[in-house]
Amino acid sequence: MNTAPRPRVRRRRDTEHRLTHDVDVWVATASPDGAPYLVPLSFDWDGEALLVATPADSPTGRNLAATRTARLGLGTTRDVTMIDGDVEGLDIDALPPERADRFAASTGFDPRTPATPYRWFRITPRRVQAWREENELRGRELMRDGHWLVRHSGGDSSDTPEGS
Repeated sequence: MNTAPRPRVRRRRDTEHRLTHDVDVWVATASPDGAPYLVPLSFDWDGEALLVATPADSPTGRNLAATRTARLGLGTTRDVTMIDGDVEGLDIDALPPERADRFAASTGFDPRTPATPYRWFRITPRRVQAWREENELRGRELMRDGHWLVRHSGGDSSDTPEGS
C-alpha cells in the first residue's frame, strides 16, 4: 500500500467510524495467573464504551470479571485499531431493556435468551492506537488515560503525526 500516513485527526475519525459500524472485535484477556485468551465477540458502541456479552463461566467471562481489563483489536493487520480498556461486569438483567435491545438489534444476537448464563461487560477505552502500515506507527496513539489526544474534526486538518 505505502501511501502517505493519515493525519491523527483522520485516524480518530476512521476509528470512530469503525466503532460505530463494525460488529465484531477480537477480545484479548488474561487469567489472574497470566494465561492469555483471545476470542472474537460481537459488540455495540454507545459513544463512550463497547458493550460485549459472553458466558459468565467462559474463560473470557472469568478473565474479564477477575482482572477488569482487556485489549481489543478491530480491523485487519494492515488497518488496525488497538484498544486497552477498563472492564465493568454487569448481570444480564442489569441493563435497561432498550440498551439490551439495541445490542441485540445491532449484533444479531440476544444474550438474554440462551440457556447458558451470560454477563454483559462494558469496556471503556483507556488507550487507543490506530495505524495501517509502518509509516503510521509514529503518531499511532490517539487516546491516553481515557482522553483523546487529538480533537475531533469534521474534516481533515493539517495536523501531522506526532511521536508515540
